[in-house]
Amino acid sequence: MAEPTILVILGLLISPLVALYAMVITPAVFGVNVGVRRLYVRILLKIFEWGKERIAKSATEHEQSAIDNGTVVTAQEVIERNGPKTLMEAVAGENDSIEKLKHNFHLSDIYYFCKSGVESIIDDEVTKRFDAEELSSWNLLTRTNQNYQFLSIRLTILWGVGFVIRYGILLPFRVSLTVIGILWCMFSYAMIGYLPQGKLKRTIYLYVSLITNRILCRCLSAVVNYHNKEYKAKGGGICVANHTSPIDVLILGGDNCYAMIGQQQGGFFGMMQRAFSRAESHIWFDRSEVKDRQLVSRRMKNHVDSPNTLPILIFPEGTCINNTSVMMFKKGCFEIGTTIYPIAIKYDARFGDAFWNSSKYSLLEYLILMFTSWALVCDVWYLPPMTQKENENAAQFAGRVKSVIAKQGGLLDLVWDGQLKRQQVKSSYKEQKQAEYSKLICDEYNNEKHEK
Repeated sequence: MAEPTILVILGLLISPLVALYAMVITPAVFGVNVGVRRLYVRILLKIFEWGKERIAKSATEHEQSAIDNGTVVTAQEVIERNGPKTLMEAVAGENDSIEKLKHNFHLSDIYYFCKSGVESIIDDEVTKRFDAEELSSWNLLTRTNQNYQFLSIRLTILWGVGFVIRYGILLPFRVSLTVIGILWCMFSYAMIGYLPQGKLKRTIYLYVSLITNRILCRCLSAVVNYHNKEYKAKGGGICVANHTSPIDVLILGGDNCYAMIGQQQGGFFGMMQRAFSRAESHIWFDRSEVKDRQLVSRRMKNHVDSPNTLPILIFPEGTCINNTSVMMFKKGCFEIGTTIYPIAIKYDARFGDAFWNSSKYSLLEYLILMFTSWALVCDVWYLPPMTQKENENAAQFAGRVKSVIAKQGGLLDLVWDGQLKRQQVKSSYKEQKQAEYSKLICDEYNNEKHEK
């Protein structure tokens, strides 16, 4: 009697889970959006708005008066922006010319450079791109503005309920669904690898790849809005996008199929790479080959020139940025001489921070943070294809593509190299500023001397 009873109990417990997984996976297989996730996001927005109102009401009179009086200031407010508009005005100061400055030097003449240095420390436009974006209001997650801690019993209870939901329900469900998605990926790609090369194999791979990425996107309750699908790459060429997280690949892969390019890995990731390569043509490099730019360019050129190949997906920034800006694009993929398909990705940080700060979190820690976030909401814009103009070098072409992506995504267009996250500023940058100052002094002095 005991064994049948246990089986009945297990059946009652497992059946709802199987039905739930089926409800999530089945729409992914057919590429259908039922609307449950969008309804879930709208409910979250209403809760966030209510929480924002409660925070505003719970602010003490002292804190409110401090904000109104301006005694609580931000880094941007600390810096006075009404200073000299040009380097010439700053250097000359109250002197009418460089010649007078030469004879009437005061210690205050160096204040501009001191002020510029302090500005760079307080409001550095580079290093703050490698930290999580701060939200204007609390989204009931642990990562938030430090001003929003204990302000209301109701908010505390709401945060506690949210904590139980995120860690007690969403985390185990999302992890188990991820395991299902990875197992499906490895098994299906391995089976595809046994098929002969041809149209049938490519068609099956395209379908399986879309299903895999859609399932994995649902592990994060992703709600993705794709715009301008008429500009989506159909085959060949190179797709470039701004880079926030490894999840970018899943987001883009849920609507189109791409060929991956990267360094060969070991362990689990190496196993995944081998599974991908058995199913479709991807580009993987040995560690010794990565630094050989000509070899990399040649293999990319051969790929885009081959018929019936997938477009290559590349993130030219070379590192993850916090989705507030686009930093310098490496020019390698722009030297190939093929069509570039720009893609802009913008995440909504209110539901969860998609940025992976690899210097602070390991990949496992980052995935746990994503699994315990409310959702992943983002917009993807496919932009018109671009080709290199005459008399335009690869660096200029890369900058033009970057500007288009930044403008469409509402991101800042920065000229700085994203590798400054891990490297010191190059001496050439410092020497460039010194050269600009020296040239200004010399040119102005020569002009005044010529006029006399």
